[in-house]
Amino acid sequence: MKSLYIIFTLLIAPLFNLDSENHEYYVSVTEVKYVEEQQSLQIISQVFINDFEKLLQERYDENIKLAPDNDSKLIEKYMQRYLADKLKIKVNDGDLKFKFIGKEYKDDITYCYLEIENVSEIKSLEVTNKILFDILPEQQNIVRLKLLNKNKSFLLQPDNDKCVLNFN
Repeated sequence: MKSLYIIFTLLIAPLFNLDSENHEYYVSVTEVKYVEEQQSLQIISQVFINDFEKLLQERYDENIKLAPDNDSKLIEKYMQRYLADKLKIKVNDGDLKFKFIGKEYKDDITYCYLEIENVSEIKSLEVTNKILFDILPEQQNIVRLKLLNKNKSFLLQPDNDKCVLNFN
């Protein structure tokens, strides 16, 4: 299993080291991790800065620039609104809403930190991830689930935007 993880990392890591203005692949990575002692799902969604910026400009405000010194509160408000619309989490067939913790920029990637609290028992977890599908038809979204001693990765595309992990 560890060798599979290493191979997966080596194949995906180069996708995030491409020139921020011009890249061949349109991919995001969303990791959902269950922290049992805190009874919370901790979510990190990674999206290319230039793709996310283009989306926010088209959808909300054409003057938005994703940079550390720009209007962080307004940008986070738009990011939260967009992610709430495009990233859905169900536990045991119940829709859950996440809290937007914050964001940061590293290299060419926007990292969005989200959390769902008070998750005490998980029998199934379903993730629908439509991030950037509305502006980039070639977009692919990788979803990595780490919970209850299981690690599973899914590749989601516009015609297949949902993944489910059962624990029964």
